[in-house]
Amino acid sequence: MKSLLDIVKQVNASEQELPFSVYSSIKEQNLLNVPIAKPLLIVVLSGDKVLGQENKITCQAGDFIFLSDSPAVNMRNIPKSKAYYALLIDFDYEDIKGLESSISSKKNYLVGKTTMLLEQCLQQFVESALWAPTAIISLRKREIIELLIHLGHQDISSLLGTPMLKNRLHELFLLKGFTGLTTTIICDQLALSESTLRRKLKREGTSIQQIKDLARLGLGVHLLQTTEQPIGLISDACGYQSQSRFTERFKHRFGLTPTELRLTKMAD
Repeated sequence: MKSLLDIVKQVNASEQELPFSVYSSIKEQNLLNVPIAKPLLIVVLSGDKVLGQENKITCQAGDFIFLSDSPAVNMRNIPKSKAYYALLIDFDYEDIKGLESSISSKKNYLVGKTTMLLEQCLQQFVESALWAPTAIISLRKREIIELLIHLGHQDISSLLGTPMLKNRLHELFLLKGFTGLTTTIICDQLALSESTLRRKLKREGTSIQQIKDLARLGLGVHLLQTTEQPIGLISDACGYQSQSRFTERFKHRFGLTPTELRLTKMAD
């Protein structure tokens, strides 16, 4: 895993926009109710990752976990002798179109070992992030899924699913921002009437406001984990009128404040 970790650190240090994320900490992180908006592959490169509350899942360095989309997952990121590092790759529908499972019982996660073959595939994906156009990146993501299936993880196809309206709306908030995106504009963008939009979201067990709240807080966690931006700027990016309001909502959702999360990435 050292080779993959070194490449991930090297590429992540570039100033380019990358098709993957790197989460790291030097102190334990304990986050409640983390929203997973898309199918997500997490490869633990150093330290341990613990998911769940009652039936806990522990992933050590060299393990991976593939998660289906979920409104709330409890996570602990635990440094051991070295800092915690994890590679995160999320998958859009176009990356996995045609690979959906016919299995009726949908799984929520899959855990496995990062074999040498998978490690080489991931390393090539990370390296290609510096030069490959979007279409190639999408093919490389699909290659990862197909390799996992080839390695015997056929159940992974049951985690992929098909995009729902809430997924499209979530992406719209991230793309257009959280201020000024009125219901009228949303309906125009999605080519739906307001009544149809609300009816379909109700059928999916959610609402415009719930999706907006999850999207902005999920973005807040992501920016705290992947950037050194001041918390005030992150608050603005997430559409909050004040840092104190952002802190209040963040604490209520995740069980710690943005400052407390930021401190897990800093030496005393």
